[in-house]
Amino acid sequence: MTLTATSAMNIAQVLTKALPYIQRFQGKTIIIKYGGNAMVDESLKNSFARDVVLMKLVGINPVVVHGGGPQIGKLLERLGKQSEFVQGMRVTDSETMDVVEMVLGGLVNKEIVNNINRHGGSAVGLTGKDGGLIHARKLTLTRNAPELNEPEIIDIGHVGEVASIDASVVNMLVSGNFIPVIAPIGVGENGHSYNINADLVAGKLAEVLQAEKLMLLTNIPGVLDKGNKVLTNLRPSQVDALIADGTIYGGMLPKIRCALEAARGGVNAVHIIDGRVEHAVLLELFTDEGVGTLIRR
Repeated sequence: MTLTATSAMNIAQVLTKALPYIQRFQGKTIIIKYGGNAMVDESLKNSFARDVVLMKLVGINPVVVHGGGPQIGKLLERLGKQSEFVQGMRVTDSETMDVVEMVLGGLVNKEIVNNINRHGGSAVGLTGKDGGLIHARKLTLTRNAPELNEPEIIDIGHVGEVASIDASVVNMLVSGNFIPVIAPIGVGENGHSYNINADLVAGKLAEVLQAEKLMLLTNIPGVLDKGNKVLTNLRPSQVDALIADGTIYGGMLPKIRCALEAARGGVNAVHIIDGRVEHAVLLELFTDEGVGTLIRR
């Protein structure tokens, strides 16, 4: 197909508009939490891989942290094991933890690595066990009930939270021109593996690496006001007010709290973006308009 003068001009304009952003973020680290529809739709998977490869080629350092809850659920179902959730967290006994490690550290992680490499990148897959990356501690939940004198402690098995992060292996890969792809599995002092929420891992890693940006891919347009309009360019104090008045509630709260913690922990900007939009990462990074909610430090 012959390129018309108009098409050529449009391409040139897109590239020149991206130039100031490329210059601004060159050498900076961007943490991307990858999940939702972007991980299961073929065209979205390919557009994400191309976005990450392009970022690396223009001198930006992407680090990918991924989830994989639906994939874990499907394999458990095939094995005849029922998934059980408490307060949104998967109850993870030893057998389930084996499946989590197989799916997150194996199947999902290597698929993402392979896809990035297939599009011209050099990705390396890790779990939090590699190089002592993620030190975890057991997460315990509590439940208040009128008939109890004190909160009930609920044991949900091998579910953890981040105790600390040693990012040496990530820094080594980034400086070696690789793209790290991290599965959110940590290891405790007892040597046990722990399944950790990928948003939390991405947020903590962004803080430790003092990342320029943290991007959280979701299946919604961003943080919505009570009229379902996307809110953007928020400060942490404004987000606190939106939580207090009930605008932000339910399943969005853990993601927002992770974003707030990262912003208050030194990350310059946190983006909650719609992963259902092709090239969402590049649109958020290289345009003024973006495709989601921006929370500034």
